[in-house]
Amino acid sequence: MSLPACIQFLRDYVAIPSVNPMRRDDIPDAIAGERRYATHLREQLRRLGLDAELLGTGERASVIAEATARGARDTVLIASHLDTVPVDGMEIDPFAPTIADDRLYGRGSCDTKAGMAAAVAALAVVLERGSLRRNVIIAGEADEECSSIGVRDVLERIGVRRPDWVLATEPTELAVVTSHKGIALLRLVAHGVSCHSSEPRNGRNAIVALAHAVLALDALGEEIGQREHPQLGRATLSVGIIGGGQAANIVPQHAWLLSDRRLLPGEGEATVRHEVGAALERHGVEDVTIESCSIEKPALETPADARSVRVCQRVLAEMSLPTATATAAFATDAGLFTEVGLPGVVFGPGSIAQAHTAREWVALDQVERATDFFVKLFESAD
Repeated sequence: MSLPACIQFLRDYVAIPSVNPMRRDDIPDAIAGERRYATHLREQLRRLGLDAELLGTGERASVIAEATARGARDTVLIASHLDTVPVDGMEIDPFAPTIADDRLYGRGSCDTKAGMAAAVAALAVVLERGSLRRNVIIAGEADEECSSIGVRDVLERIGVRRPDWVLATEPTELAVVTSHKGIALLRLVAHGVSCHSSEPRNGRNAIVALAHAVLALDALGEEIGQREHPQLGRATLSVGIIGGGQAANIVPQHAWLLSDRRLLPGEGEATVRHEVGAALERHGVEDVTIESCSIEKPALETPADARSVRVCQRVLAEMSLPTATATAAFATDAGLFTEVGLPGVVFGPGSIAQAHTAREWVALDQVERATDFFVKLFESAD
């Protein structure tokens, strides 16, 4: 069966493992890291006549290439992350792409190798036709699923040759997403004094101190849940991982937790640190400190009249597809680009309902329509 180029590309991409280690140390080297996938894309883009190059170090590689058009009035950066989440618990072979029932199955098929396949296939069509009318930077970023180190590599590479706007490919069912929440990751550490468990009063139990901190964070979560964005809903806070102690017969001197804080537009590191510190103090929590607070993804809120939004809506209208903007519950690298002055939108084939699942898949017709979208986008000059 002859397949459209975008589907052939997608099948090739899914077959290349690019698993994000996600701060774990048990991901096999054979599937960890983005370099294999980045190298494949570099060679593919070079065959299109582009000067593609790898960015980053070790196995956490990104890739970038630029196609320029004579007389172009703007430059769009298509940012499509290379990494996938791990494959634990998958019910299919994650790296053996299978087509059935008009779907392509495999890890990354939906999130978000389909977006990259559509963009590259479209660029190939436009370059062959000689019909490119806007400058296009294609960037495949490492580490979107964790800390977005690839975005920093891409921003360093583009330097002063900044694009006018950014489109991050993610599974949005071909809707233009203009806003999403951000992510802050908090690490709290409790400090105690160890002693023999037969005389616990001779020490200070770090786990007990941390338990009080968990209750304070739970109360804080209820409090900040009263903040509500008209499109994005409520801010949230959740304790996700907790650890500490050495043995049952030792009063622990150290314990820690990781907390996920979903940010609304306007909230940042200072906001999170202040409210958590105040909550610990208010609840009388002692011996617990905020060891780190990192903004993994800033919130995104692109105005409806931004150029990036209007251009995408115009293309969708030409395709007789819905043009209404949407929001997303998940965070993306678009927030990071927007934070440094590159207004962004999120768009791509597939549904987030299939991303990260045990039988991840993407609908073939969505990939083909996304390819048509990118062809029209690259061939338009508005």
